[in-house]
Amino acid sequence: MEEVKQKKVLFKYHSNVLDELTVETMWAEEIDKENGIYKLDNIPFYGPLIATDDEFYAEFDESEQMLTYQKTIKHSGNSIVLVIITKNGFDKEIIRNRFKELNCTSEGMNDSYFSMEILKDVNYSEIKKILIEYENDGVLEYAEPCLSEKHQTDLKNN
Repeated sequence: MEEVKQKKVLFKYHSNVLDELTVETMWAEEIDKENGIYKLDNIPFYGPLIATDDEFYAEFDESEQMLTYQKTIKHSGNSIVLVIITKNGFDKEIIRNRFKELNCTSEGMNDSYFSMEILKDVNYSEIKKILIEYENDGVLEYAEPCLSEKHQTDLKNN
C-alpha cells in the first residue's frame, strides 16, 4: 500500500472574516510532487477560498522557506462555514455535535469559535436552516467564506 505523504502548506490570503491579510498553515496530501499538486486535508479557520479535499498548486517560497499555496485547481464540492458563538455561556459543543450528527465535522479554536466542513453530498439547505434558527435565537453568527456551487444550488432549490 502506498504511503500518504502529508505536507504542511502556508496559505496567505485576505480574510473577509478578519478583514485583514491572514496567514494560516494547513496539512495537505501530496498528489503529484513534480507538478506541485496537493489536496487539502484540513478545515480552514479564517476563510480562504478553499475547502477540504480541494486540489491546489503550491510551490516552495524562498522568502517564507515553506511550501506555499498558489491557486486552487480542482474543487471538491465541499464547503466551509465559520461559526462564532455570541451568547455568553453557551456551550459550542452542543451545536458542533448537532452538526456532527448531520455529517458535518468541525475544528474548534476556542470556547466560542469553530470552522465546519460541509461535505458535497450533504444538503446544505438543511444546515442553513439550523444556522439561521440559532442566529435568530441570538446564539451565533456565521460566515460562508467557501460555499461550493453544489451547496449554492441546494439553497436555490429550496
